[in-house]
Amino acid sequence: MGKIKFTKGELKKQRDALKRFERYLPILQLKKQQMQLEIQRVHQRLNQKIGEASVLENEIKKWAGLLGEPGDYVAGWVKPDNIVTSILNIAGVDIPIFKKVEFKDAEYDLFLTPLWVDTAIIALRKFVMLLEEKKILNRQLEILNRELRITNQRVNLFEKVKIPECSENIRRIRIYLGDQQASAVGRSKIAKKKIERMSLEAVLV
Repeated sequence: MGKIKFTKGELKKQRDALKRFERYLPILQLKKQQMQLEIQRVHQRLNQKIGEASVLENEIKKWAGLLGEPGDYVAGWVKPDNIVTSILNIAGVDIPIFKKVEFKDAEYDLFLTPLWVDTAIIALRKFVMLLEEKKILNRQLEILNRELRITNQRVNLFEKVKIPECSENIRRIRIYLGDQQASAVGRSKIAKKKIERMSLEAVLV
Protein backbone atom coordinates (compact mmCIF):
# COMPACT_ATOMS: atom_id res chain seq x y z
CA MET A 1 0.00 0.00 0.00
CA GLY A 2 1.40 3.38 -1.02
CA LYS A 3 2.03 6.23 1.35
CA ILE A 4 -1.00 8.51 1.69
CA LYS A 5 -1.66 11.95 3.15
CA PHE A 6 -4.35 12.23 5.78
CA THR A 7 -6.02 15.29 4.27
CA LYS A 8 -9.37 16.16 2.69
CA GLY A 9 -7.59 16.60 -0.63
CA GLU A 10 -6.18 13.08 -0.41
CA LEU A 11 -9.63 11.77 0.54
CA LYS A 12 -11.12 13.26 -2.63
CA LYS A 13 -8.24 11.88 -4.69
CA GLN A 14 -8.80 8.36 -3.32
CA ARG A 15 -12.57 8.57 -3.83
CA ASP A 16 -12.08 9.70 -7.45
CA ALA A 17 -9.65 6.83 -8.04
CA LEU A 18 -12.10 4.33 -6.54
CA LYS A 19 -14.90 5.56 -8.80
CA ARG A 20 -12.59 5.31 -11.80
CA PHE A 21 -11.55 1.73 -10.98
CA GLU A 22 -15.15 0.68 -10.28
CA ARG A 23 -16.20 2.18 -13.63
CA TYR A 24 -13.44 0.45 -15.63
CA LEU A 25 -13.73 -2.96 -13.94
CA PRO A 26 -17.04 -4.02 -15.59
CA ILE A 27 -15.63 -2.98 -18.98
CA LEU A 28 -12.56 -5.15 -18.42
CA GLN A 29 -14.71 -8.05 -17.21
CA LEU A 30 -16.88 -7.79 -20.33
CA LYS A 31 -13.77 -7.73 -22.52
CA LYS A 32 -12.48 -10.82 -20.71
CA GLN A 33 -15.73 -12.66 -21.42
CA GLN A 34 -15.64 -11.63 -25.09
CA MET A 35 -12.05 -12.84 -25.41
CA GLN A 36 -12.94 -16.19 -23.83
CA LEU A 37 -15.95 -16.68 -26.13
CA GLU A 38 -13.93 -15.76 -29.21
CA ILE A 39 -11.10 -18.12 -28.24
CA GLN A 40 -13.64 -20.92 -27.86
CA ARG A 41 -15.11 -20.11 -31.29
CA VAL A 42 -11.67 -20.06 -32.94
CA HIS A 43 -10.76 -23.38 -31.31
CA GLN A 44 -13.93 -24.94 -32.74
CA ARG A 45 -13.22 -23.59 -36.22
CA LEU A 46 -9.59 -24.72 -36.00
CA ASN A 47 -10.62 -28.25 -35.02
CA GLN A 48 -13.06 -28.27 -37.94
CA LYS A 49 -10.32 -27.27 -40.40
CA ILE A 50 -7.91 -29.82 -38.93
CA GLY A 51 -10.55 -32.50 -39.51
CA GLU A 52 -11.20 -31.37 -43.08
CA ALA A 53 -7.47 -31.29 -43.84
CA SER A 54 -7.01 -34.78 -42.39
CA VAL A 55 -9.81 -36.23 -44.55
CA LEU A 56 -8.49 -34.53 -47.67
CA GLU A 57 -4.91 -35.60 -46.93
CA ASN A 58 -6.03 -39.24 -46.76
CA GLU A 59 -7.76 -38.85 -50.12
CA ILE A 60 -4.66 -37.27 -51.66
CA LYS A 61 -2.44 -40.10 -50.39
CA LYS A 62 -4.38 -42.55 -52.56
CA TRP A 63 -3.02 -41.00 -55.73
CA ALA A 64 -0.05 -39.01 -54.40
CA GLY A 65 2.36 -41.46 -56.08
CA LEU A 66 1.32 -40.09 -59.47
CA LEU A 67 2.88 -36.73 -58.55
CA GLY A 68 6.28 -38.34 -58.91
CA GLU A 69 5.86 -38.75 -62.64
CA PRO A 70 8.24 -36.81 -64.90
CA GLY A 71 7.10 -33.36 -65.88
CA ASP A 72 6.14 -31.97 -62.46
CA TYR A 73 2.77 -30.83 -63.78
CA VAL A 74 1.28 -29.73 -60.50
CA ALA A 75 3.82 -28.12 -58.13
CA GLY A 76 3.88 -24.64 -59.73
CA TRP A 77 0.08 -24.41 -59.87
CA VAL A 78 -0.61 -25.22 -56.23
CA LYS A 79 1.90 -22.81 -54.76
CA PRO A 80 0.12 -19.78 -53.20
CA ASP A 81 0.56 -16.57 -55.15
CA ASN A 82 -1.14 -14.41 -52.51
CA ILE A 83 -2.87 -14.94 -49.15
CA VAL A 84 -5.84 -12.58 -48.82
CA THR A 85 -6.86 -11.59 -45.30
CA SER A 86 -8.88 -8.86 -43.61
CA ILE A 87 -8.98 -7.45 -40.09
CA LEU A 88 -11.74 -8.00 -37.54
CA ASN A 89 -11.93 -6.03 -34.29
CA ILE A 90 -12.97 -8.07 -31.26
CA ALA A 91 -13.41 -5.97 -28.11
CA GLY A 92 -10.73 -3.54 -29.22
CA VAL A 93 -8.34 -6.22 -30.51
CA ASP A 94 -7.50 -6.58 -34.21
CA ILE A 95 -7.24 -10.15 -35.47
CA PRO A 96 -6.55 -11.37 -39.02
CA ILE A 97 -9.40 -13.09 -40.88
CA PHE A 98 -8.72 -15.59 -43.65
CA LYS A 99 -10.42 -14.74 -46.95
CA LYS A 100 -8.84 -16.77 -49.71
CA VAL A 101 -5.67 -18.02 -51.37
CA GLU A 102 -4.87 -16.79 -54.85
CA PHE A 103 -3.02 -19.08 -57.26
CA LYS A 104 -1.49 -18.48 -60.65
CA ASP A 105 -3.62 -19.68 -63.52
CA ALA A 106 -2.88 -23.30 -64.39
CA GLU A 107 -2.09 -23.21 -68.10
CA TYR A 108 -1.27 -26.52 -69.71
CA ASP A 109 -2.03 -28.51 -72.83
CA LEU A 110 -5.05 -30.72 -72.16
CA PHE A 111 -3.85 -33.23 -74.76
CA LEU A 112 -0.31 -33.56 -73.44
CA THR A 113 -0.95 -33.77 -69.69
CA PRO A 114 -2.32 -36.76 -67.76
CA LEU A 115 -6.06 -36.86 -67.08
CA TRP A 116 -5.60 -36.73 -63.33
CA VAL A 117 -3.91 -33.28 -63.36
CA ASP A 118 -7.16 -31.28 -63.11
CA THR A 119 -8.35 -33.30 -60.12
CA ALA A 120 -4.93 -33.11 -58.48
CA ILE A 121 -4.71 -29.33 -58.83
CA ILE A 122 -8.20 -28.81 -57.35
CA ALA A 123 -7.56 -31.15 -54.40
CA LEU A 124 -4.09 -29.82 -53.64
CA ARG A 125 -5.22 -26.21 -53.86
CA LYS A 126 -8.01 -26.96 -51.40
CA PHE A 127 -5.48 -28.64 -49.10
CA VAL A 128 -3.17 -25.61 -49.32
CA MET A 129 -6.10 -23.30 -48.51
CA LEU A 130 -6.93 -25.38 -45.44
CA LEU A 131 -3.30 -25.18 -44.28
CA GLU A 132 -3.21 -21.41 -44.78
CA GLU A 133 -6.50 -20.95 -42.93
CA LYS A 134 -5.14 -23.06 -40.05
CA LYS A 135 -2.14 -20.71 -39.87
CA ILE A 136 -4.43 -17.68 -39.64
CA LEU A 137 -6.58 -19.35 -36.97
CA ASN A 138 -3.48 -20.17 -34.93
CA ARG A 139 -2.40 -16.56 -35.30
CA GLN A 140 -5.82 -15.46 -34.02
CA LEU A 141 -5.43 -17.70 -30.97
CA GLU A 142 -1.97 -16.29 -30.31
CA ILE A 143 -3.28 -12.70 -30.36
CA LEU A 144 -6.45 -13.47 -28.38
CA ASN A 145 -4.66 -15.50 -25.70
CA ARG A 146 -2.09 -12.74 -25.22
CA GLU A 147 -4.84 -10.12 -24.93
CA LEU A 148 -6.84 -12.33 -22.56
CA ARG A 149 -3.78 -12.73 -20.34
CA ILE A 150 -3.25 -8.95 -20.22
CA THR A 151 -6.95 -8.28 -19.58
CA ASN A 152 -7.08 -10.92 -16.86
CA GLN A 153 -4.07 -9.32 -15.16
CA ARG A 154 -5.83 -5.94 -15.21
CA VAL A 155 -9.07 -7.42 -13.82
CA ASN A 156 -7.12 -9.04 -10.98
CA LEU A 157 -5.21 -5.82 -10.35
CA PHE A 158 -8.42 -3.80 -10.05
CA GLU A 159 -10.37 -6.44 -8.09
CA LYS A 160 -7.65 -7.59 -5.69
CA VAL A 161 -5.35 -4.58 -5.37
CA LYS A 162 -6.56 -1.17 -6.54
CA ILE A 163 -10.18 -1.20 -5.36
CA PRO A 164 -9.42 -2.75 -1.92
CA GLU A 165 -6.45 -0.40 -1.52
CA CYS A 166 -8.50 2.72 -2.29
CA SER A 167 -11.32 1.54 -0.01
CA GLU A 168 -8.87 0.97 2.82
CA ASN A 169 -7.19 4.35 2.25
CA ILE A 170 -10.57 6.09 2.33
CA ARG A 171 -11.47 4.28 5.55
CA ARG A 172 -8.18 5.26 7.22
CA ILE A 173 -8.37 8.90 6.11
CA ARG A 174 -12.01 9.23 7.26
CA ILE A 175 -11.11 7.79 10.67
CA TYR A 176 -8.15 10.16 10.97
CA LEU A 177 -10.15 13.21 9.89
CA GLY A 178 -12.98 12.17 12.23
CA ASP A 179 -10.54 11.89 15.13
CA GLN A 180 -9.04 15.26 14.22
CA GLN A 181 -12.48 16.85 14.14
CA ALA A 182 -13.41 15.30 17.49
CA SER A 183 -10.13 16.54 18.98
CA ALA A 184 -10.76 20.02 17.61
CA VAL A 185 -14.26 20.06 19.12
CA GLY A 186 -12.83 18.88 22.45
CA ARG A 187 -10.15 21.56 22.41
CA SER A 188 -12.73 24.16 21.51
CA LYS A 189 -14.92 23.18 24.47
CA ILE A 190 -11.95 23.28 26.84
CA ALA A 191 -10.95 26.70 25.51
CA LYS A 192 -14.52 27.97 25.85
CA LYS A 193 -14.76 26.76 29.46
CA LYS A 194 -11.41 28.37 30.25
CA ILE A 195 -12.55 31.69 28.81
CA GLU A 196 -15.84 31.48 30.71
CA ARG A 197 -13.98 30.77 33.96
CA MET A 198 -11.58 33.63 33.39
CA SER A 199 -14.51 35.95 32.63
CA LEU A 200 -16.30 34.82 35.79
CA GLU A 201 -13.19 35.39 37.89
CA ALA A 202 -12.82 38.86 36.45
CA VAL A 203 -16.40 39.71 37.38
CA LEU A 204 -16.04 38.39 40.92
CA VAL A 205 -12.89 40.42 41.48
